[in-house]
Amino acid sequence: MSAGAVRDAPDPPVGLVVGVGASKGVAYDEIHETLRAALDTLGLAHVRVVAVASVTTKRGEPAIHALADDLGAAMVWLPPERLAATHVPNPSARVRAVTGTPSVAEAAALVATEGGVLVLGKTRSARRPCLCTIALARHQVGGTTA
Repeated sequence: MSAGAVRDAPDPPVGLVVGVGASKGVAYDEIHETLRAALDTLGLAHVRVVAVASVTTKRGEPAIHALADDLGAAMVWLPPERLAATHVPNPSARVRAVTGTPSVAEAAALVATEGGVLVLGKTRSARRPCLCTIALARHQVGGTTA
């Protein structure tokens, strides 16, 4: 698994938002494995995921819905135009060509936290071919992250 920039998290966040970018037909197991590996690597295995966010064009992907259901998290769908307006550290021309936004996972996590901070940048599935990416963000509360 390749990981994007990770910001120091001195205290475990109250809750995280998982941004999910996915190819058509992605399996639930692939998204779940990618998320669990990322959380374990960061030492956040027991943190609560409060929302799963993705682009509206992926509403038909059962695996993304299943992830939110499994985590007991809210599902947040965001239009590509809103995601495209969000600055991210790892934009992709390929993702822009397919979705209309240079980022799905990172941008969705950031937009869903309404100005939060990335805890983990775009992280690709370890499977080949890779059919999903995730990013993790946390809310920023009162000038500090929580």
